[in-house]
Parts: sequence; C-alpha cells; structure tokens
Amino acid sequence: MSKKVAIVMGSSSDLKVMQEALEVLKELSVDFDVDIVSAHRTPGKMFDFAKHAHEKGVQVIIAGAGGAAHLPGMIASLTPLPVIGVPVKSSNSIDGWDSVLSILQMPAGVPVATVALNGARNAGILAAQILGAQDQEIREKVIAFKKSLEGKVKRMSDETKAKFGGEA
Repeated sequence: MSKKVAIVMGSSSDLKVMQEALEVLKELSVDFDVDIVSAHRTPGKMFDFAKHAHEKGVQVIIAGAGGAAHLPGMIASLTPLPVIGVPVKSSNSIDGWDSVLSILQMPAGVPVATVALNGARNAGILAAQILGAQDQEIREKVIAFKKSLEGKVKRMSDETKAKFGGEA
C-alpha cells in the first residue's frame, strides 16, 4: 500500500464527520486509506500504525477523535509524519471542547495541526495542500479547487443581489 494520506478515527461513530475528508480527497484525486484505530481500545494497533505508516508510503495522517481525543496526539508522538487532528463532537463529549482542547493543547515537540470541531473537510484540504508543496499535480488540483470557491461565492453574491437588489 502506498496511499499518500491515511485517515484514522477512534470509532465508526466518527465516520459521519470524517466522511468529508474522504470526499474532498476523492474530489482532488488524492490516494488515501481509512481505518478505525482506537488509542484506548486498540493501543497496540495504534502504536504499530503510527510507527510504520511512513514506511508504507503514507505522507500525511488525518486522525479524528471525540471525547478525550488522544488518538491524534498519540500518533503524532510516534510518527515522523505531519498529523492533522479532527476534533469530533461525540455523544460523550462536553460540547466538543474536550476534543478540541485534547488535540489542540499538545506539548512542545509533538505538534498536531488542528482543524475546527467536526472540520474534516478542512483536514482533507490541508492534507492535499501539504502534499501539493512537493507534488505539482496535486498543487494544480488545489489551485483549481480554490478557484472554484471564488466562483461559488460570486454565484451566491449574484443570486443575493438579484433577489434583494443592491450593487455591493
């Protein structure tokens, strides 16, 4: 397996949120692999994954977790790869703040790039941007993607002005 991005999450209940990362990576034609890896329930699997992902061709890891949300930080402590953490508002969460702070407040030497609560789409985009720094083909797809955002906002602006008037 030589997928460029590995997407892991602590539970299948996180998949509803993490699906957005999968979708944007598909949209940008970035190869990825996805798995359930729990820091608390399968620590051996988590250690093995984190220690060996770079040997399997993975270049960026996206890790989503809710509640105590130790998965992204634990992976970051064991891998030389960039880790993007996605805090997930789970059923046992304190409005998601426990997840956000668990991923965001990492000690010096163990960085985790953290996106917004349930922000898996941005995690996928950030992973593509990281890869695009060295891969021209992916960079061109990211450029086109960003340009499409501009077009979407212009269409919304035009529709709003047509409906309500105005010349902003």
